[in-house]
Amino acid sequence: MADGVLDYSRPGLFTTLDAAQVPLIEGLPDDPVGICAVAQGLVIQPHDATAAGIGADRLTEKDIRAASGLVAVLAALDASPLQHAREPAARVVGTCRHFTVLACAFLRARGIPARARCGFGTYFVEGRGFDHWITEYWAADENRWVRVDTELLGKGQVERPEDLAPGEFLTGGEAWERFRAGLIDAQMFGVFGTDHAWGPAEISGNAVRDLGALRNQEMLPWDEWGRMTDAYEGKTGPDYDQLIDTLAETCAQGDATAIARLSLHEDLAVPERLLR
Repeated sequence: MADGVLDYSRPGLFTTLDAAQVPLIEGLPDDPVGICAVAQGLVIQPHDATAAGIGADRLTEKDIRAASGLVAVLAALDASPLQHAREPAARVVGTCRHFTVLACAFLRARGIPARARCGFGTYFVEGRGFDHWITEYWAADENRWVRVDTELLGKGQVERPEDLAPGEFLTGGEAWERFRAGLIDAQMFGVFGTDHAWGPAEISGNAVRDLGALRNQEMLPWDEWGRMTDAYEGKTGPDYDQLIDTLAETCAQGDATAIARLSLHEDLAVPERLLR
């Protein structure tokens, strides 16, 4: 889907594969969910990697931003086409964001409009929203974006990971709007496995990351820029909250020009040092 200045059917900065990598995806399925399922079998979470005996030296793979870099690791571990199932030790170490970025890279390579979304999954523990990334693809016959939890396909943790129901995943902006309306407790939204990374700043941080993703800048979950760090440290106030209000509304409306304009705001623009 080409949406004004945003064309989600074309590879972006972090979703472009090297020419030599294209043959590795020639055998992928034709359907979007099938393509996502291939990506699901290529990544292993850091804690699972440790449990599988993968050495600590490989845990830095989680810091790779570009899909081409992820595929380079995969090809070095196993040179077979990517649709072939990988044993845990032959998967690249990453997070939910990496499952999503690979899926988007593969979908876009096929000309299927796709984008990453950053926010919170509400299906892990009842009453809580866990920091999470999912994939969206455009279903032209239904005129809608379909949300796929690429990481959880076939895992049984949510009823239909191939087509998430409304509210099962909230983008950062959607969660922020609910928080501001008093519909959710922000202290129940944050990063699994931490005691401190919960609350409004975690929601606003993911709202900013989701804006980046909508601009085809799929940053790492721990990347910080603008006033994110100040927000985490409790140093922002009403003016920043109002900026995030604007961000949430803009992302919800989906106007490409408005998204592009807002993403250039000095407090929201991804710095060049992170776009490498």
